[in-house]
Amino acid sequence: MPTPVKVIAGPFTFSAQLEDEAAPETVAAFKAAMPFESQVVHVRWSGEGVWVPLGDRDFGIDYENHTSYPAPGQMILYPGGISETEILLAYGGVHFASKMGQLAGNHFLTLTGGLENLHALGTKTLWEGAQPLRIEAV
Repeated sequence: MPTPVKVIAGPFTFSAQLEDEAAPETVAAFKAAMPFESQVVHVRWSGEGVWVPLGDRDFGIDYENHTSYPAPGQMILYPGGISETEILLAYGGVHFASKMGQLAGNHFLTLTGGLENLHALGTKTLWEGAQPLRIEAV
């Protein structure tokens, strides 16, 4: 059973679920970091997405349920390696990459409600800059 969570990004609130079955190690590591607070900035190389740069933060996970092409509303966690650790939320077409080339991140969270505001979050972040992010239990 997926774990329900709330994602607050900029002025928008989304209902979401953690992908417990598909990415159990990633979800467990992320739950340990909740409530998660940071900022999203617009991606540089990946297309229509916002991301959270996390530097050398180590969640202690490896690849699972990973993709380079998250669908709008899917959140992925790149565990680090050839590029810095990061979280990415797709709001449109994404081909996940960095200056090092194509990457794959673990799909661990899916937005389920408030999706009518997803594109607005992306464009607000693009034109107005970093937006606050909070992911919390419901």
